[in-house]
Amino acid sequence: MTRYDLDILASDQERFRAEERLRAAVESGRLTLAELSPRLDEVHASRTRADLETACRGLPAPGPRDSLVVDRAPTSRGFLAGIFGGFQRKGAWVVPPRMTLWSMWGGGRLDLTEARFSHQDTEIRAVALWGGTRIVVPEDIDVEVRGLGLFGVFDRRAARKTGTPGAPRLVIKGLALFGAVVTRTKK
Repeated sequence: MTRYDLDILASDQERFRAEERLRAAVESGRLTLAELSPRLDEVHASRTRADLETACRGLPAPGPRDSLVVDRAPTSRGFLAGIFGGFQRKGAWVVPPRMTLWSMWGGGRLDLTEARFSHQDTEIRAVALWGGTRIVVPEDIDVEVRGLGLFGVFDRRAARKTGTPGAPRLVIKGLALFGAVVTRTKK
């Protein structure tokens, strides 16, 4: 930012982003809870962008995957179905805390690589009856896969514990009967 940009009055949206940046710093261990309160006071009292930069001093600029858990309403329904057809959900969206994916003589693809989560813990129930569902997860979240493949496949390749403090936790469970539920990890 140039000096001119720092003299511009701060908007409410910029204050909100600064608050999220401070909260992410606490989650990652860069700030303690005792350090958070005075910095939030600085953010709320800020008038210019320079004041916001001062409140966020010593913290890295947010990256593309910062703040995976957001304080926003889900932007997708909790039920997606591909019956004699298909479904697809990808791109930037907010995941609800519980989702059900139903593939019956059809298929579907759920891509979470650009998604944000509305809760720390998310559960996806996937049912594939003579159909298939592919779930693509980012590599920076905790993933647990618990499913049953009965004359079918319930793939567990994406299951892993990242150990990253504050990472969202995703549990994928369900049934694949003469079908497949496949999980993959993508950077």
